Amino acid sequence: MRDLLTVAFFTIKDMVKRKSFIISNIIIILIIVLLFNIPNILKLLDNGEGTSSNDKLLLVDSENIFEGNLEVIKQMDLGYEVEISNEEVSFDEIKEKITNGEIDDALILNSNNGKISMEYIVENLMYVEEVPETLVNAISSIYTNMQIAKLNLTEEELKSMSPEFEFSLKQTEEEKVEGNVAVMMLLSMALFFAIYYCAYQVSTSITVEKTSKIIETLVTSTSPRSIVLGKTIGIGLVGLIQIAVYLIVALICKEVFLEPGVIDSIINFNNVTPFLIGMTLLYFLLGYAAYALLYALTGSTVSKPEDVQSANGPVAILVIIGFYLAYFTMMNPTSNLNIIASILPISSPFCMPLRIMMGIAETKDIILSIGVLLLTIIIVAKVSIRIYSNAILNYGSKIGLKDIVRMYKNKNG
Repeated sequence: MRDLLTVAFFTIKDMVKRKSFIISNIIIILIIVLLFNIPNILKLLDNGEGTSSNDKLLLVDSENIFEGNLEVIKQMDLGYEVEISNEEVSFDEIKEKITNGEIDDALILNSNNGKISMEYIVENLMYVEEVPETLVNAISSIYTNMQIAKLNLTEEELKSMSPEFEFSLKQTEEEKVEGNVAVMMLLSMALFFAIYYCAYQVSTSITVEKTSKIIETLVTSTSPRSIVLGKTIGIGLVGLIQIAVYLIVALICKEVFLEPGVIDSIINFNNVTPFLIGMTLLYFLLGYAAYALLYALTGSTVSKPEDVQSANGPVAILVIIGFYLAYFTMMNPTSNLNIIASILPISSPFCMPLRIMMGIAETKDIILSIGVLLLTIIIVAKVSIRIYSNAILNYGSKIGLKDIVRMYKNKNG
């Protein structure tokens, strides 16, 4: 136990003092800050083209088609500051007003053979393809209500013309599926990148130490099991600290740079419970352990850092398959394939937290999924440690699959 902790603390110390580690984390934190400042950046870059909450619209009804009823449009939230004119305004006058910044757009209403024509005038057609639908709907509604009022209909007749509709959604599946698709996608991607990024560093760390011959000192002072498990624990702890720092920075940016309710209006966090957070953390740790031990095996089979990526190829393919299996079954979370994906060890770290969030994961499914993951970790750890103890001091060419099988059999013998 003491040797295991020694290796873990050595790994942590070695990682956090690397320039690449420090620089990469600074870049990620800056990206997080930048992402939360996108709305502010867009405001700074906004030159007034297109429709915005400050656009000034001149609405011209020189023929008094709407008989003064256009004043209602000022109370509507259409994204415009509306100015209404009942006097005839020429195109040149409107052009001058737009050039001087008095207005941004103009809408001229005319009656032609019983039809109402709308002439929408803007500074540049590059930003506008047609008359905004919100304006058309608002003006049509005002005109319709004006004509209905002339018919002197009773209150009951008016209600019969505009019935109130109630809508509801139902599904044929027995299970009740709850959850926000955006949150599910974010959770799945966050788990994938966190597990992949942290686990990948295990193989890189082992290969770099082989190159610097540090591993010779470790092997003579402790057992291969302590090295493999210690490195897995050390890098995992660093990964957890990184994720915690990113979350703290994101929460601070949310409070400092965003207006209240902006995130809540985009993403519904009602289903993010303490139980879900705890289970997500558990599946992150188990998923990381399984893949980190596989990466420890591949990292010990090469002696040069440039060979790490090719050696890690098969494990990377497993991670991607597991992620996409969970991602695509999310579209039909009550399917049998989704149930299988939540139990398979390559995909359960990405899939089961989503099923828990949607409320469709039964207790027995969660226990079975965790049990399969733990069994996989034990088997992979046993194999990785045995192969590692034979391959770690190899400084020659890359070890192939046949060599790995031979080493495992010899160690058993």
